[in-house]
Amino acid sequence: MDFSLFYFADDSTRDRDAGRYELLLEGARFADRHGFRAVWTPERHFHSFGGLYPNPAVVGAALAMVTSTIAIRAGSVVSPLHHPVRIAEEWSVVDNLSGGRAGVSLASGWHPVDFALSRVPYDDRKRAMLKSIEQIRGLWRGDAHAVVDGNGAPATVRIFPPPVQRDLPLWVTSAGEVDTFRTAAAARAGVLTHLLHQDIGELAAKITEYRRTARERHDGWEGHVVLMLHTFLGPGRDEVRGIVEGPLRDYLRSSVGLIARSVGALDPEFDIDVLDDEDIDFLVSQSFDTYFDERGLFGTVEEAAGTVERLRGIGVDEIACLVDFGIDTETVLGGLRYLNALREASVEN
Repeated sequence: MDFSLFYFADDSTRDRDAGRYELLLEGARFADRHGFRAVWTPERHFHSFGGLYPNPAVVGAALAMVTSTIAIRAGSVVSPLHHPVRIAEEWSVVDNLSGGRAGVSLASGWHPVDFALSRVPYDDRKRAMLKSIEQIRGLWRGDAHAVVDGNGAPATVRIFPPPVQRDLPLWVTSAGEVDTFRTAAAARAGVLTHLLHQDIGELAAKITEYRRTARERHDGWEGHVVLMLHTFLGPGRDEVRGIVEGPLRDYLRSSVGLIARSVGALDPEFDIDVLDDEDIDFLVSQSFDTYFDERGLFGTVEEAAGTVERLRGIGVDEIACLVDFGIDTETVLGGLRYLNALREASVEN
């Protein structure tokens, strides 16, 4: 099992003078020194939840300068928001700065408001994402791409600088729809997923379908599955719960507002005010227990090792550990030694 660090940022407006990117940079340095596989950063717009990361290529360029071996990946680029030439150009820069360590997971997007940045209608986002996969691959290999110039005339363009890697490692991000797993497999792409809307049993069935499709479509190719999990390990389960509970509850409460914003954009009749504080507290409480007990990597190294083996058994190749959900920077960085112990134990097994 490979281990990576994953960042999403619970609240980008806090700690103006404390170094908002300290956890990202110091965590990446730690992961780089200790043999982790990758550092993943997202693309988020127009909201404080995740708002540290409006452009993962910009952040990836910074990470390239403070690391030497770890892969630098987008988790994810919302491809319908961008021209495929721009995606290929930006990540070629990251690939050059890092000496060939760039990788990208492509997502179709889930917030209509984000599509203020796009010429693609929200309802066409999945089709546009799928089309972009081969466009980006072709550009990465040096193929010409047909465009229309500023005078309305046809033209062809190629990206510069040329990337270091011959092929860009690609994944497709899935919130849990089995069709997206099949799409990723058919496109010969990995899949990046999470347990926000599915449990491990449901995920197992989707991975089975992903592997089957991958083998059938690509002559035995097995694909690559990355699972994002909220993560914090320590010397004792009760101690970990005490550290995690407040920040994770606040993080989940923030995400409730974000989800409500998305639903409201899709359904004008939806009213977030129908959920009073008691309703939201109940949802957060239920969610916290589920995450802590079943859908995260929490507790001791020994307890987490059991979860790792279960995930290995269903076909997960890499766990992307989301570490920036509100615990203070010093505590998170201190806890990485336990995560590294889990990584080392997994290698030994």
